[in-house]
Order: sequence, then C-alpha cells, then structure tokens
Amino acid sequence: MQRFRQKLPMLKASYQPLSQNGARNYATTVSGNPILGVHYSKQIRAIEAIKQGSNRPLTLAEKTLYSHLLDTDSGCWNIDKIARGKTILELRPDRVACHDATATMALLQFISAGLPRVQVPTTVHSDHLIISENGAEKDMQRATTEHAEVYEFLSSASKKYGIGFWKPGSGIIHTVIFENYAMPGGLIIGTDSHTPNAGGMGMLGIGVGGADAVDAMSGMAWELVAPKVIGVKLTGELRGWASTKDVICKLAGILGVSGGKGRIIEFFGPGTETLGATAMATICNMSAEIGSTSCIFPYSDAIARYLSATARGHVVEAANPVKDLLLTADKGSEEYYDEIIKIDLNTLEPHVNGPFTPDLAHPISKLATAVAESVWPMNLSHAMVGSCTNSSYEDLDKARQLVNQARAAGITKFKTPFLVSPGSERIRATAEEAGILKDLEDAGAMVLSSSCGPCVGSWDRKDVDVRGKEKNSVISSYNRNFVGRHDSNPATHSFVTSPELVTAFAYAGRLDFNPVTDSISVEGSQPLRLTPPIGQELPESFNSGADRFQEPPSDGSSYSVIIDVKSDRLQLLEPFPAWKSGSASDMELLMKVKGKCTTDHISPAGPWYKYRGHLENISHNMLTTATNAFLDDDPQMLGHTRHPLTNEVQLTHEVARDLKHRSIRWCVVGDNNYGEGSSREHAALEPRFLGGVAIIARSFARIHETNLKKQGMLPLTFADPADYDRVQEGDRITLIGVENEELQPGKNVTMRVTPRRGDSWEAELCHSYHAGQLPWLRAGSALNHIKATVHS
Repeated sequence: MQRFRQKLPMLKASYQPLSQNGARNYATTVSGNPILGVHYSKQIRAIEAIKQGSNRPLTLAEKTLYSHLLDTDSGCWNIDKIARGKTILELRPDRVACHDATATMALLQFISAGLPRVQVPTTVHSDHLIISENGAEKDMQRATTEHAEVYEFLSSASKKYGIGFWKPGSGIIHTVIFENYAMPGGLIIGTDSHTPNAGGMGMLGIGVGGADAVDAMSGMAWELVAPKVIGVKLTGELRGWASTKDVICKLAGILGVSGGKGRIIEFFGPGTETLGATAMATICNMSAEIGSTSCIFPYSDAIARYLSATARGHVVEAANPVKDLLLTADKGSEEYYDEIIKIDLNTLEPHVNGPFTPDLAHPISKLATAVAESVWPMNLSHAMVGSCTNSSYEDLDKARQLVNQARAAGITKFKTPFLVSPGSERIRATAEEAGILKDLEDAGAMVLSSSCGPCVGSWDRKDVDVRGKEKNSVISSYNRNFVGRHDSNPATHSFVTSPELVTAFAYAGRLDFNPVTDSISVEGSQPLRLTPPIGQELPESFNSGADRFQEPPSDGSSYSVIIDVKSDRLQLLEPFPAWKSGSASDMELLMKVKGKCTTDHISPAGPWYKYRGHLENISHNMLTTATNAFLDDDPQMLGHTRHPLTNEVQLTHEVARDLKHRSIRWCVVGDNNYGEGSSREHAALEPRFLGGVAIIARSFARIHETNLKKQGMLPLTFADPADYDRVQEGDRITLIGVENEELQPGKNVTMRVTPRRGDSWEAELCHSYHAGQLPWLRAGSALNHIKATVHS
C-alpha cells in the first residue's frame, strides 16, 4: 500500500481555540478523559452582555445559542438588534462530531486546509458502514475486513489532527455523544441531520454539512441565520401505549417535513418534567424530519439523573446553580415564541407514520383504514427496533417486557422477523447483563451490532426480492422512511413508530392490528391483550463494555495520514475552479425534478457508502432515484434524463459527465423542499464535480442550501413558484445578475429561458446569500476562499 505524509501549508486560526485539556473552568471531564465542557460563567456573562439595555426575557433556545456568540464582550451583539430569520450569527460551537460516512469527506477537506490540529474538540464515530445481515458478531467481522482502509484512514487522520476516534462497535454517533459529551447549555454541530438528539440533554445540536464542520474544526466562526423559535407546550403525562415517539410523530403531522425550517423547536410546560432524558432525546432526534434547525428541552431532574448515571455527577453540580439563569427559559418568554403548539400528553394517541415520508401521521385508531384504502401491503415483512432515535436501555426494556408477556401467555416466537440494534456498546453490555438481549433472542430476534444498520440502508436484505422491487411493508422505531431508504427497494413501504408498538406488531404480523383494542390469538388458549410496558428509565448501573475509543495524542505531528493512492474508496480532493464569467450562460437543463427530492434521492446511501471518500466514484449515483418531471409516467425511468444534445435517455450522471467532458455547463430545476433529510454534502459535491452551476427550486431544505453554497453552486428559488411549471424539456437557461459584483444580498436574479421552440421568457429568482458568503461563489468554494484569505 502506498502512503503519503501531509506536507501542506499551515493556516492560522481566526480565534484562540478552546482548551482541549480542561485548563479553563469547564464543567466536565468523563471517565478521566478530559473533554470540552460548558463554561457556564462565560455563557452567563455573554447573556448579560447581549441583554444590556433590554429587560426582555429570553427563551431557552436564545440563551443557549446567543451565549455561544463570538465577541459578546465587544458590545456588537444586542438582543433588540437580532432579527430572527435575518441576522447572521457568528458562533463558536463547543464540539464537532462526524460519523464514518461523512467524516471521510470532512477530513479530506480539513486536510486541504493545512492546519496541524483541530481547533475545537472533535470526534469521529464508526456507525454507518457496518452492514446488517447475520447478527452482530459476523457483521462486525465483515465490516472490519471490508472497510479496513476507511477505518485506517479515519484512525490515522484522527491521530494526526487531534480527533477522538470511536471504533466500529462503539455505538451510534448520537447515542455515544449523549452518553459522553452532551450536557445542558452546550452547542454541538455534527455532520448528521439528527444531531438535535442532544436536545434531550438540554444542549443545542445542529446538523451541518462537512464544509461547515471544517469551518469550526479550523477555528473559524460558524455562521447561522438567527432561527425563529416554535414553543411546544406539553401538559399532562403519557398514558397507556403513548410514548415520546408519538409526540414527535404527531408534531410531524402538524408541521410537515418543512414546517420547522429555520426554526428551533423548544419544549416547555409541566409535561416536560415527566419525561426521561433519553425519551426527550427521541423527540429532539426526529425533529430533523420536520426540517428544524434544532430542538431543546429545559434542564430537569431527569437530565440530572442521567448525567449521574453516566459518571457525570460533577456536571450536575455545575448545572444546578445556573438552572434558572442559563438552562431554562426566562419567565414571561412564552410571548416571544414565534408560534406555540400545545400537546396534551394525557390524551395523546399512539401514532404510526408513513409510508415514504415521516410526516404522514396516522393515529393508531385510523391506521388500519388508511392501509386498506391506500392498498399498502398489510402483512409485515420485518419489524425493527433501534437507530439513534430509539435504542436506549429503556427502549430495549420495553420490548423485553412485551416478550415476557407473550411468553407467559404461551407465545414463544415473533410472527414477523425482528431485528434489534442497541444504541451503543454501553447499552449492549448493560442489556446483555440484565438478560434483555437473551429474552429477545429467545423470541426470535436477531441482535445486530451497535450501529445504524437498516435505518441508513446498511442492510444486506435477503427475505424479499429487492432488485425486483417486490412490494412489502416494514415497521421500525427509526426516524426516516423515504423511498428505498432501508434496502434500496422503492416498493418497500416503511412505517415508523415507537419500540413498544413495533414489538406488538411483530407478534401480530399485520398493520391492521391495534394493541389498544385488539388481542393476539394464542393456540389452545385465551387471546392475549398486551399491556402497555413501563420501561425502566435507567439501569441500576451501566456496564461500559469493551473499550472502543481511541484517544487523540497530545501531539500528532509524527503521525501520517494513510491513503492508498490506488484506492477506489478514498481520493484526495482537487480544488474546484474559481467562477468564470459566462458560467451561467446558456446552461443545459439536466433534469427537472418532480416531487420529493431528498438527499437520499440526490446521493443514495446503502451500497454507495463505500465511496463516500471518493468523489469521482460516488458521483455515479447522482440523482439516481429522483423523478424526472418529463419521464414520470414510467417508474423504470427514475434517475434518468434525456441528453439535450443526442436526445438519448440515459442515467442522469452519465449525461452530466458527458456534458462536462464537452465543457457544457448545466443546471437542475427542483420542486419544494429540495434536499431535505440527511446532511450529506455529497448531494452538493457531486453536481459541482460533474459541471453543475445552479440548482433552481421552489424551495430548499436548510442544510442542503448551505452545502450548495459552500461548494460553489448557486441555489436559487423561484420568486413565483408557478414558474416551475413553465420550464420544459430541452430549455436552455441563462442567469442574469450573477456576474462580478452584480450578485448582491437581497438583490434578485433574472432567469432567461430559451425553449427549443417558441419565444424566450424570463422569471425572477431569489437567493439567500449574505455578504460573507458571496466570496465562496467567486473563489469556487468556501474552502478555496478560506485558504486564500488566510494566506493573503
């Protein structure tokens, strides 16, 4: 294997990095390993500074976010001058986290920056690449062999740049963060859309693309448009089969997949005091499915209990005195929510959401009718408990309780194949010690590794004809259920719900079962009416299990980053070219996307995970599951488009590659909420790499819009959404107002469309660039601009 040693120029950080060794008065260290905690006294001073001259009470989201602003002591920030939805905040996160499917590209970009060490505590988590097939032991053996070069790269880069590396089997990124790093009042950004999971600990977690993460890792200010705040008031207490999963499933039905865009969801009210920490994390985790920037709960006794149970009692000692000042909303702040939604936990009904979108909410009493009327497959082919959303000790204990009920009634096996994924090595070891895993296995469950597995498409499925697109239904406690999400089969109808409902459905085997009212037949005995389980919030003590953490050395200068130059999985990045005059003239229309187009549609996961560190190879999946508005009558034409020069119908990436070879620029037209879902920046890198210039859509999801800007692509929206309908196959598009100094914040752009036949027409387009982002476009990417700025 050929290797290389980094010999890149060093860049200078734009601000003094936070201490990596706890030298400042931070709140926490974990198990003797110094990690960045929360400097509560500094946060309180920051809040006092921005409130000067104003007595306005602050929401919890505002306190947590604004206390991480840069330069609050200078007086440049004031609460009365921060306009939600408009003001650009310059923030310093406490931590950065990446998983193995996004860390490869993030680290390759960080390498290009030339810094000797990350400037903010950073961790990499190995959870996405482990393919589920034969159970934990065999799947782990396969992963460590199949992905050896990727793990070696991540391990070696982590050593060199001062990054903590969590090895395969250590657990799912958000669970490991929750167990080790999350703490009240903190701010973490992560290259995964479900980073808001930390909100169950009273910490703001925000999903970002890799380029955003690199900004923070490099010591640059991290920017965010000041979000609006939706207050969700919880009253009462959960009863019967209702769980916190039903809170977020109901909320998804209310707000839809884009209702949270540009907003933080803040929970308040007496109902919050009745919920456990991991149960609150479930809600915050899945808030990504409504497009929210983040989600947060106030500090509570449950959070203190969890911190103490995970060896962080000293955090509780630091947090308790500042609860009112910093870790809960001010009295009277309710009137400053942009919207309030009220949910009565006493009357909340269990929900099942899906298929194909997480906001299609069905109260359990209406599910059977919806399935029958929509002619969705009624029989369940798989039931699955796990994912970063629902894989806690309490979740597994609830499943075990139902298994025990069934066994006592004479039912020894699940009717539906049942998969279970513990959220971390700590949870796995503790559940094993408590006998939970054995009880589940005795009932027929397959225990998978502590990783993402089927939730993210890492599932080598054999029970249905995936390639033949066999129709089937699955139910899970996961968070996302897009088309082809789990198994690359567009005919798999995926439904999401709570772990207890998943377990109940596994015994019934059908979607028309309602555990609230229905019984399960028992051969030779009375039918069984399952009783709602009451899970054990926390074990008596956690078993840490195997040590799978690689601590960063204090000095990584002697280490080399390991890449095989012949690798088809890892590839050093070449800088994108700077903007050239005329780049947006006479662009060919590569595709007009119709309907939902998530980042899973733009850059599918599953078998493509192996190429996440090789831009050229992964670009072969670009838009392969997107619906072309001009070919939408044929389901076999997903991911295809008509070549504008040859008129031949080909895979979209093939046409894009050929146009690039011919030096012909192109653009894509998209529908509403283009790029929702995962934070994967590959969905922005691939079109840029293949010669794309602009994505013009009715609207964008937050993270994807930023990712496009970071990579030097133009994300533009129709001023009049109806103009989307006027775009026709074969149109050529020119953008007027994007050259030199023409593109300015708040100044719209003109799109001139030249059809194959007929007269040209024009439409107005909007953009969301602010002055600090425009240089990214001119330089060719944000990374190019950062390097040029620091070296100048």
